Amino acid sequence: MKSDFRLRVFISVAKNLSFTKASKELFVSQPAITKHIHELETEYQTSLFNRMGNKISLTEAGKLLLTHSESILEAYRRLEYDMNLLNNKYNGELRLGASTTIAQYVLPEILAKFNERYPQIKVSLLDANSRNIEQALVNHDIDLGLVEGVIRIPEIRYEDFLSDEIVAVARTDSSLPEEIPLHSLHEIPLVLREYGSGTLDVIEQALLAHKIKLSDLHIKLQLGSTESIKSYLRHSPNCLGLVSILSITRELQNGTFRIVEIEGDFIMKRQFSLAFNQGSGIPQVANFANFIRNRLKTKKAEV
Repeated sequence: MKSDFRLRVFISVAKNLSFTKASKELFVSQPAITKHIHELETEYQTSLFNRMGNKISLTEAGKLLLTHSESILEAYRRLEYDMNLLNNKYNGELRLGASTTIAQYVLPEILAKFNERYPQIKVSLLDANSRNIEQALVNHDIDLGLVEGVIRIPEIRYEDFLSDEIVAVARTDSSLPEEIPLHSLHEIPLVLREYGSGTLDVIEQALLAHKIKLSDLHIKLQLGSTESIKSYLRHSPNCLGLVSILSITRELQNGTFRIVEIEGDFIMKRQFSLAFNQGSGIPQVANFANFIRNRLKTKKAEV
């Protein structure tokens, strides 16, 4: 529908605050983007954007239209999905966002099986840290988030779906001992994830339970992904990394890394969670959430 596409154009410009970025995102020429926005402003007899040189911002009318446009397009997507179900077809679009650990070590197999079962559903995946995924969900840039960590925000409904544990790892030939007393942890160079990551949230909470602050530790580096931490550890025999145990299964099996135990009842466990927008009713989301639940039940039964 023409009106449907015009709203897509408007949302893209509103989210990017750029006609150029919207043009690239939608693969439409910039004059066409400008034309669609002009048509909307003419139709509603109001300016949707404040134009200040090369910068734009939403007017109050623009903010109102953005809220309604997102609701309208969500309704279109529900309509398309439900109408196709009448013919036993599973069509539509599903926009996922996952924290880096989940995106790299949990989702690949699940997405492969989901695509096999529902080949007509177009799936996209945003890979970022948990805080960024939650913000994308609140902004309606994605339909469903899969996040880690212990921080919760009220605009989102969470459902735990998988347990995980953060462990200390080092190269197998490292001079570090097999066990480290918790009170000596501050003496060892550490490589951790960046601020905003769910992994760091869990580590920080576990330390605080023992009255230890992150600033008390000898943090050598903070990196933006677990793979970066693993790569660094391969070249640094005296550093200790704190990562998800799911991320080092292969390295433990082939002898690249070993787990270093931290004494003193120090446990860093967490839950991976599905994150839903409050009140969201997109059927593709419910379908994918059920697929994950059933897939994990099947795998648990196989173990």
